[in-house]
Amino acid sequence: MDHVRVERHDRVAVITLVDRERRNAMTAAMVQEIVESFDALEADPDVGAVVVTGEPPAFCSGADVAALGSLSAQRDDHDRRQVGSIYEGFLRVLRSTLPTVAAVNGPAVGAGFNLALACDVRLAGVSARFDTRFLRIGIHPGGGHTWMLERAVGPQAAAAMVVFGERVDGLRAAEIGLVWACHPDDELIERAVALAARAAAVPKELAAATLATLREAPWQPDFDAAITAEIGRQTWSMGMGWFRP
Repeated sequence: MDHVRVERHDRVAVITLVDRERRNAMTAAMVQEIVESFDALEADPDVGAVVVTGEPPAFCSGADVAALGSLSAQRDDHDRRQVGSIYEGFLRVLRSTLPTVAAVNGPAVGAGFNLALACDVRLAGVSARFDTRFLRIGIHPGGGHTWMLERAVGPQAAAAMVVFGERVDGLRAAEIGLVWACHPDDELIERAVALAARAAAVPKELAAATLATLREAPWQPDFDAAITAEIGRQTWSMGMGWFRP
């Protein structure tokens, strides 16, 4: 592949976005390669978790500006679907049945910020920069940005970043809960792989079912419904032969 590199570390796959000229911006070609990579990794029984990162010095600079510019004057439903297709790169990560860790090693901007938010856990390097940038370039946030960010950091921090243009570095991101931890840049990938390896050691089906429960949790109508959902999957897991009392 030209814009996605996949490396294996035992049961952990590291996906690296590779387009230094565009600072790893999401072009149509890159989006297609991200989708194909996740399809292949999910089908591989020897892969249990994924780390997503970017070729230094950026994580992902967002959606390709040329593509956004060509869509800026379009209005109908077909054109809206085209805008949505730009976001498929991170939406595919969001839908993954594999546990995902974002290793944010530089600027994560716009749709690149969404890519980080789409991962189950985020780790930042000291050089990480989180920048929504949507309003600064004159467009409304898209791709579920406000929903994912508000869930991650709460309404005040989300407003500060989206509406008031606050940009957050790796250390500050850890302070506000946007990332799980901030590490020195030269340790980031190693730390991310080590974290992902813990999830990869869990039976693949069990990890996928637990991720599904976590993702459904905000939509449960009440606590009783949440308990019912958990009991169903817990009972299933006990019959799979993994339980070791």
